[in-house]
Amino acid sequence: MNSAITDTEAQGQDITAQSGRFWVVTYLAITGLVLLLMMVFGLLMRLAQAGWLAIDPSLFYEIMTVHGVGMVGIASLGGVAVMWHFLARYVSLRAGVLAINLVLFLVGVVAMLAADFIGGFAAAWTFLYPLPAVSGSVWPAWSAELHLFGLLLVGVGFLLICLEVGRALIAEYGGLGRALGWHKLFFNSDDNVPPPAAVAAAMVVIVDTPALIAGAAVIVMSLVNLFAPTIAINPLLAKNLIYFFGHVIINATIYMAVIAVYELLPRITGRKWKTTRVFLAAWTLSTTMVLVIYPHHLLMDFVMPTWAMMLGQVLSYINSFPVLVVTGLGALAILHRSGIRWDLVSTLLFISIFGWMAGVVPAVIDATVVVNSVMHNTLWVPGHFHFYLLLGLLPMIFAVMIHLARNEDVTPRGGDLTAILYLLFGLIFVIMFLAGGWASVPRRWAVHLEQWQIWDKVASVMAAGVIVIATIFVVMFLARIPGMLRQK
Repeated sequence: MNSAITDTEAQGQDITAQSGRFWVVTYLAITGLVLLLMMVFGLLMRLAQAGWLAIDPSLFYEIMTVHGVGMVGIASLGGVAVMWHFLARYVSLRAGVLAINLVLFLVGVVAMLAADFIGGFAAAWTFLYPLPAVSGSVWPAWSAELHLFGLLLVGVGFLLICLEVGRALIAEYGGLGRALGWHKLFFNSDDNVPPPAAVAAAMVVIVDTPALIAGAAVIVMSLVNLFAPTIAINPLLAKNLIYFFGHVIINATIYMAVIAVYELLPRITGRKWKTTRVFLAAWTLSTTMVLVIYPHHLLMDFVMPTWAMMLGQVLSYINSFPVLVVTGLGALAILHRSGIRWDLVSTLLFISIFGWMAGVVPAVIDATVVVNSVMHNTLWVPGHFHFYLLLGLLPMIFAVMIHLARNEDVTPRGGDLTAILYLLFGLIFVIMFLAGGWASVPRRWAVHLEQWQIWDKVASVMAAGVIVIATIFVVMFLARIPGMLRQK
């Protein structure tokens, strides 16, 4: 009888694993295709600013809106796929939630595309109140309503993912605190110490859940204002909610994707990534700080309380370093004298650590009030977030794509030159953003003066190179999908 039950449970686990793999592969396929589309949109904007392509300014801002919200959304989808794939080895996850999230995501995306390209909505990803309702007749109210409704659906889907991951972690470890390893950190208990993947996932659940709720709240408030304009919102409250939501969500994408580094580098080198008390302390500190440092986005809003500005600036200096240090040093320790033979996957993972660590530096510089006052509304800002997304987050996602396409075989197969070209093109591309910001070139301008266009022209060429290399990665993945789905 026990044997029969065991066999039945094993069969059920196999079915669940296969279902999870199907949705992970589907997520990554959609992520790859949409990433390429968003990259093309980004290239079109740079070509327009360079004077090499004529784009109507209204269309430019529609593309900018789609590019911004689309990149954040698809980065989140890819991050979920990476986190789910590796976390499912340690906890029991219900794959049906992935299906529900994807339906909500796709319906929301279609709604936003219709609102932006048909309705002309172009208020950027920030949709700052009262801009959605007061556009100067640039777009009709229905397009703002449809865009915000689509964004709400996407957010609800990701909230369901957080709740499911949180449920699974609590069921396995007895609470989110134990999933963060607090029993090991504070009491030095070795009872069911979570692996790095579970620690990172717990952090994501803790920070993403309130951020998604805050985002949903301000979206609903904006929708109410659109339908009933006499019901006003406090603009400062709305802006705080929006930037708390946006700041946490985009940071959480890389916290999900970094699980690939914790899982793949040990397999490649044959060494274990240990869950030490230092590691757990770093993740606990970052969990706390990422929730409270968003005011560094509001340093130019002089009506903000002084204490909030000070908190945003000071904690911005130290927020990223705990996790970055333990991840960077941990990776170096694993790689040191490991005899690793570099190939495409391992090189992409190493690039991702560099991109994440180096990309934080311009962000910290901009979080300084005296710098922020002259640099915040320049190309410096898109420079810093393109840095850690293009060279930090995306190489992690691409590495997982290639890893799965190779049936999770870690035997080196070359291809590292392709990754190095991606680094070269991407690094010069983001440096052009930063150089433009240093020269006080404003951001979010559809038309650039001739003396600004040197940065745009070099960036356009580099962006084209990035797209070519990224296409190679995505095609390598898409071509192996049938084999990945057959694998048990």
